[in-house]
This record gives sequence, C-alpha cells and structure tokens, in this order.
Amino acid sequence: MAAQKATATDRAGTEATMQRLNWKPVTWSLGLFGAVTFVLCVLYGLVVPAALHMTQFLEITLPGFRWLSLGSFLLGLVESFLYGAYAGLVFVPIYNFVARRFA
Repeated sequence: MAAQKATATDRAGTEATMQRLNWKPVTWSLGLFGAVTFVLCVLYGLVVPAALHMTQFLEITLPGFRWLSLGSFLLGLVESFLYGAYAGLVFVPIYNFVARRFA
C-alpha cells in the first residue's frame, strides 16, 4: 500500500484525512523512472545526429559514464536508478513531515 491514512483536525475543528507516503513504493518508482529515462536518453542519442546528443550532460552527471560501451551503459543505468531512489528516500520523509505539520 503506497499511502497510510491518518487524521488531523483543521482550524475549524473538523477532521481531515491525510495520506502518509510509504517510502518503498515511492523509492522504487523514482528509481525505475530514473533508469527508464536514462535508457530513453541513450536511445535518443543513438537515433539523432551527434550535434543533438545529450552525451556531455550524461558524462557530467553520471560519474564514470563515457559514451558508449556496454560497461558504461550498465554503470549509467545503475547510477540513474540510484539517483531516483535517493530522491524517493529524501522526498518521502519531507512530504510526511510537511503533510503532518500543515494538514
């Protein structure tokens, strides 16, 4: 289950239902989003002319990535997944804190 329900009382005294995020599905979702996005960027780079590549951006943001070998592709795929997972691990506690505080 991606969200847990909690109740909070607003200023008018009525109870409102608040959704708490579960870190596991959010982290996996963002990790997979990062990996899929990386694959799409590489496919884009293979299809379009070299002048339109995102090669330099990928090489700057993904340590150790160099265009394009199998080892480099796998490294970029893992790093992209980890960047997305990191975003989920950071976002969920912040969201839950803010939702609890201001609901």
